[in-house]
Amino acid sequence: MIDITLENFQAELIEGSVATPVLLDIWAEWCGPCKQLGPVLEKLETEYAGRFTLAKLDADKVPQISSQLSEMFGVRSIPFCVMFKDGQPVDGFVGAIPADKIREFLDKHVPAAEQVEAASQEAAAQEALAEGDTEGALERLQHAVATDPANDDARFDYIKLLLQMGRIDDAKVAFAPVIARTTLVRRFDSLQRWMDAIDFAAPASGPAPTLADFDARIAAGKRDFDARFGRAQLLMDAQRWTDAMDELLEILMRDKSWNEELARKTYIAILDLIEPPKVKVADGQIPPDDPVVATYRRRLSSVVLS
Repeated sequence: MIDITLENFQAELIEGSVATPVLLDIWAEWCGPCKQLGPVLEKLETEYAGRFTLAKLDADKVPQISSQLSEMFGVRSIPFCVMFKDGQPVDGFVGAIPADKIREFLDKHVPAAEQVEAASQEAAAQEALAEGDTEGALERLQHAVATDPANDDARFDYIKLLLQMGRIDDAKVAFAPVIARTTLVRRFDSLQRWMDAIDFAAPASGPAPTLADFDARIAAGKRDFDARFGRAQLLMDAQRWTDAMDELLEILMRDKSWNEELARKTYIAILDLIEPPKVKVADGQIPPDDPVVATYRRRLSSVVLS
């Protein structure tokens, strides 16, 4: 619980609600219902275990804020509670209502416990990866997906790590629940393109293609785009990402629309696959771009817009 003042209003309420919903309790010392409601809200903050932050504002000490919010919602009495999300007041309620009714209100606005747990596990997984603990990261991502199957970021990172580790069958099992959403979620489409390249490099029947085969075909005809794309797929299978993008650029420089823009779509998929998680920075600052990703984005733009 935090007390809101004119000095910390921006940091604690506006900026703070971007990361975690903040329930602002507007009260006063002389208000009997306020004293009934306060302990109930404090117990709920503990019960919800970090899913929202409780903030309190004394209407007599900070009338500038309380009167502005009251006017915004057309409220003339206290206790008055306002939910802040993403820096904005989004909803509220008036009076010392029962705890069950407050839970109903909270559940409309705060993330479910499963979502918070999954997000925490995903963050821990990224820390583990940064420390070189691949197995630890995989375990945490697996837990995140199991806890919150709707967490697309955790699922993407989990499948990506499985593929990086060569656990192709496990990756396909984890991908199966979202395979129908590849047309809706671009990063899932990117995973699908990587798995297609892996399957291409190791066909179920017949001899596996080789780089030498495609090099010979390209030497015989530089506009053999099927050969160039096949070569790019083998490079993707080997996780030689920049080499694969270089080959795709060779296609794009000669024919941007070849095969329904397959080269461009695959190039973008690789950018999705190699982009590292954004590093945390101070509020108001922009995370730095990965230099490789930034370079190849510029190269793509240069070719496509030429």
